[in-house]
Amino acid sequence: MIGIRWRVARALAGAALLLPLGGARQDPPKLTIARLQYDGGGDWYANPSSLPNLLAAIRQRTTLPVDNVEARVTLMDDRLWDYPFIHVTGHGNIHFSDAEIVRLREYLQRGGFLHVDDNYGLDPSFRREIKRVFPDRPLVDVPLSHPIYHIVYDFPKGLPKIHEHDGLPARGFGIFLGDRLAVYYSFSSDLGNGWEDTDVYHDPPALHEAALRMGVNLFVYAVTSRPTP
Repeated sequence: MIGIRWRVARALAGAALLLPLGGARQDPPKLTIARLQYDGGGDWYANPSSLPNLLAAIRQRTTLPVDNVEARVTLMDDRLWDYPFIHVTGHGNIHFSDAEIVRLREYLQRGGFLHVDDNYGLDPSFRREIKRVFPDRPLVDVPLSHPIYHIVYDFPKGLPKIHEHDGLPARGFGIFLGDRLAVYYSFSSDLGNGWEDTDVYHDPPALHEAALRMGVNLFVYAVTSRPTP
């Protein structure tokens, strides 16, 4: 049944992308982004307006039938398999149980996509936990030629820099399973902050727009890429 859920989600996404903007459409089941609730003490609920704003941008800029409400799941939730895009954020510690490590590995191997946004403080614990998920697959820089930087909007220089993190440059790390990018880690960028309501951080419009555009790319890639057989 898990594989069927992925096929349905991707068939839905592919069909939606073929619809002309403004054209007639039926009312298929809606896609959404699932925020991951994790243990360890980190604030997994950070940036409350970020995902609703990103979902609104996806609805407005693509023909994907996305909901206006984010989902919230744990790794052991049976509903996990309904969501091809899982988002993780926070400032503190993240910890997965042994059972959650197995579940996350299976989720990714079956075609799921994990986006982790380092909201300044998550980096050490996320690197520790993702190494438990894939001990033999290190995080690597995602090449600038990868579709995730070009699939809808063009980012020839890669991940946009939204907020400062000790003066470090924004970097997009990933884990590949075959040819498919299964994990995307936005480091020293603060994409989620850029998705927030503009009166939260008072970012210039150009930064808010860049963050939303990168988020649209992430989601479109996630729901249209195919797992390696």
